[in-house]
Amino acid sequence: MESYHSHALLPNPCGSSLVQNIDAPLPLAWSILRQFDNPQAYKQFVRSCTMRAGDGGIGSIREVMVSTCLPAKTSMERLDKLDDDKHVLDFSIVGGEHKLVNYSSTTTVQEKARKTVVTQSYVVDAPAGSSIVDACLFANTIIECNLRSLAKVTERMAAN
Repeated sequence: MESYHSHALLPNPCGSSLVQNIDAPLPLAWSILRQFDNPQAYKQFVRSCTMRAGDGGIGSIREVMVSTCLPAKTSMERLDKLDDDKHVLDFSIVGGEHKLVNYSSTTTVQEKARKTVVTQSYVVDAPAGSSIVDACLFANTIIECNLRSLAKVTERMAAN
C-alpha cells in the first residue's frame, strides 16, 4: 500500500501522509469513502456536491461547494483512480475558487490488527503569497478533520 503514497515532488509543492485508525469494519469505511458523488457523507467542510461529468466512476468531475468557514468557495475535482479490490482512491483538484493549486491525493484503506487503517497522502503547490509550510499546514488540517469525521461516522454506524 505504501507504493500508492509516493508522490513525485516538483520544486514548489509540499506533501504529506496522514493516517487514521477506525474501529469499524473495512467494508463499511470503504463504502462511505468511495462515494465520489457524496463527499459530504463524512467531509465536514462540504456544503454540497454536484456531479458535472460522469456517474461517480473514474474520470468523473464533481463540483464541491465549500463551507463558508474556509478561504474557498468551490472546488472542481476529478476522480483519477477507484480500485474497489485494493481499496484505493485518487483524485485531483482541476479548478474552482480555493487556495489548493495542483492538488492531488491518494487514499488507501486496509485492515491491520483488527482495525481499519485509512491513509491519505497528497501533494500541493504553495499558492502565491504563501509558504510551503503554510500550504501543508492548511491541507493537513483539512485532511485530519475529514479523517476524524470519517472515523466518527463509520464507528457510529458500526455500533448500531
